[in-house]
Amino acid sequence: MRIIHSADWQIGKVFKQFGAKEEALRQARLAAIERLGEHAKRHGVRHVLVAGDVYDSEAPNAHTLRAPIERMKTFVGVHWHLLPGNHDPHRPEGVWDRVAQLGLPDNIHLHLAPTPFALDDNSFLLPAPLRRKSEFDDISAWMDAAATPPHSLRIGLAHGSVVKFGSEGEASNPIDPARVIKANLDYLALGDWHRTLQVGPRVWYAGTPEPDRAGSQEQGTSLLVEIAGSGATPSVTPLVTGTYRWITRSERIDGEEALEDLDRRLRNEPDLSKLILRLKVEGSLPLAVHAAFRRRMVDLDAAVFNLDLDQSSMAARPTQADLEAIDFDGVLRRSADRLKKVIDDSTAAPEQRRRAEDALVELYVRIVGDSREEAA
Repeated sequence: MRIIHSADWQIGKVFKQFGAKEEALRQARLAAIERLGEHAKRHGVRHVLVAGDVYDSEAPNAHTLRAPIERMKTFVGVHWHLLPGNHDPHRPEGVWDRVAQLGLPDNIHLHLAPTPFALDDNSFLLPAPLRRKSEFDDISAWMDAAATPPHSLRIGLAHGSVVKFGSEGEASNPIDPARVIKANLDYLALGDWHRTLQVGPRVWYAGTPEPDRAGSQEQGTSLLVEIAGSGATPSVTPLVTGTYRWITRSERIDGEEALEDLDRRLRNEPDLSKLILRLKVEGSLPLAVHAAFRRRMVDLDAAVFNLDLDQSSMAARPTQADLEAIDFDGVLRRSADRLKKVIDDSTAAPEQRRRAEDALVELYVRIVGDSREEAA
């Protein structure tokens, strides 16, 4: 048996912090479905299991409701198995009743009740749908007594937090990490964690096929799962499904060489236009290098999909050469000296020193300019 395990699509998720770029991120979540379908065709997979949170909310608009269905239905030979999660639990007259009323094709299956489902003559899916956002009881417990033919494959499908890993999931939906043993499962496909995670030889979180936040997983993945037969240890291979890469970096820059090194490393990241970068920088720079740093960050912001830059710990420390470059002995020099005095005053309020740094850097850039820009 060969399946693809996916989860946490969260179609319709809002990315307001990205402004005009939001729609591209929303479309990328739909594109991930198409990549899943292509992977299924390429690897000869007939069944794609989605372990909850197909939708980001319980009340998607009509377009959002239909969009993933339209992508899935084009892969006629691939069967899609959808499970309600904590973002889209199965409530009366809720999102899943609306989906069911769309008139689904034969290759899209909604698992809205804890009932065994035959994937083929010898393989059975045991789904554990959520009926509310938070369940305090283990909804996978029913799998222990679920009847299937002797020696058949038993594959569990659930959305929640494995108890021994604490509460990194999004809701209090506990799942016994021993469920795979108690229910004699050949594989337990889980959702809720937004990064790929192996809990045990037969228990995995797929992660999200398209990341939605910094610090979860760098690139969207789903899992190709191959099970030779009942009792065999599954072979699990991650499949890349995401468009955008989310990375977080914390760097220290104390001179021109460090700036050059950082710029080189970031520029060597693959597919910069699809990179969502959260960058925190700290250090102390003379004005000439600080001006170059500002220019590099402007260029980088234009090169990547999105740059979230935290430079609150980056200090400007003017040298004598910096001050003389502004003005050797005149009104501008006196202004620069006054700003430097505030910067060097350890008794001044941090915000006052920060404003003085910003003003002095701005003065330097206006008078001297970015040496790299002038050379060009």
